Amino acid sequence: MSTTSSPRPFVYVQDRLAVSGVDLTALAAEYGTPLYVYSADAIRERAQMLQQAFAAAAPALSTTLCYAVKANSSLAILKLLAGMGCGFDIVSGGELERVRRAAPKALGRVVFSGVGKQAWEMDAALEAGILLFNVESEAELELLSARAVALQKTARIALRVNPDVFAETHPYISTGLSAHKFGIAIARAREVYKHAASLPGLSPEGVSVHIGSQIRAVEPFGQALQRVRALVEELRSDGIDIQHVDAGGGFGIEYGNGDFDPAASVASYAAELSRVMQGLDATLLLEPGRFLVAQAGALITNVLYTKQNGDKHFVITDAAMNDLIRPALYQAHHEIWPVQKSERAQQTSDIVGPVCESGDFFARDRETTELRSGDLVALLDAGAYGMSLASHYNTRVHPAEVLVENSSARLIRRRETLDELMAAEIV
Repeated sequence: MSTTSSPRPFVYVQDRLAVSGVDLTALAAEYGTPLYVYSADAIRERAQMLQQAFAAAAPALSTTLCYAVKANSSLAILKLLAGMGCGFDIVSGGELERVRRAAPKALGRVVFSGVGKQAWEMDAALEAGILLFNVESEAELELLSARAVALQKTARIALRVNPDVFAETHPYISTGLSAHKFGIAIARAREVYKHAASLPGLSPEGVSVHIGSQIRAVEPFGQALQRVRALVEELRSDGIDIQHVDAGGGFGIEYGNGDFDPAASVASYAAELSRVMQGLDATLLLEPGRFLVAQAGALITNVLYTKQNGDKHFVITDAAMNDLIRPALYQAHHEIWPVQKSERAQQTSDIVGPVCESGDFFARDRETTELRSGDLVALLDAGAYGMSLASHYNTRVHPAEVLVENSSARLIRRRETLDELMAAEIV
């Protein structure tokens, strides 16, 4: 595959890294570091890429993107995507409240996933009138039925079925095998749907599947959806009117320097899913998260110190694992670029943060241009599962977030203060 254009919006302009025409050095000077910077233009481009690819592959197929809020739950990003007609995939009552605040008119395009929904979360979603509950256990069915009856509401449901399809990805983000905690075994689904149809307050209207995250091949998606299609046809023969097929998310990106043409990848993905859906007469729901926002974001950090310990050279930054935990948690690779290009020699270093853990690193034995105290570096592809996984470990405040659109930057989350961090505590 050849890359026709850079999949990242971060480019050098006169040797200084910029996004959508905005200089990252200037943003760091204004808002401080660590600093998350996102490109609204890049997010919008990715959403349009998916929408247009499915429209081209299957013009008669109704398709709705339900953005996976867990990838990046910024209210500004939710509002941006809602304005493009997107719905949302949520996994908690807190995420439901985020959608309500950012895009209340999109509540009818919300699907609620997750294995541990609580009664209060069900109540909030029922009152909001969401599109579907993706139910993951028979016990959940019983509670949802009881809450719907108590509130005199009808819960539209899909069962999340486990298709037992292997997808090559990190074991922590693989979800489609029988060994995983997610979903209901597809072999039992027909029986469970019949039970659901008999429960008051429930309306079975969909089938849901999700096999994992950061999956680059399209074949596993097609295999899983083929099994879902067979189930839909069986359920319809049982008199259960399935109107929605939720194919989940998980479509991956390239985190390294390998060739990656997002448009070509999306075209293959759309062709595969559209082929399986052909003639089924159901709305296809997709739950993209990482694909929409990961490469649109970067974490800007300042080099505090450098040091030599024996044969190891260390670059110590003011960002840490509490700001971006993916390298520590998943051994994930993020490209690390200097914000200011220089003619310095190459150097191999461990690039680490100040948190008191040996696992606090962004890269080990990474070759970069020599980095010195005071330099700014950008950790790329940090728009997904960066800020949303951030913590207060070592009593560190959350960084600020900036959204860049049409050559203009605006603050969408100010840097937290220590007073705010400790506001809920009681001495």
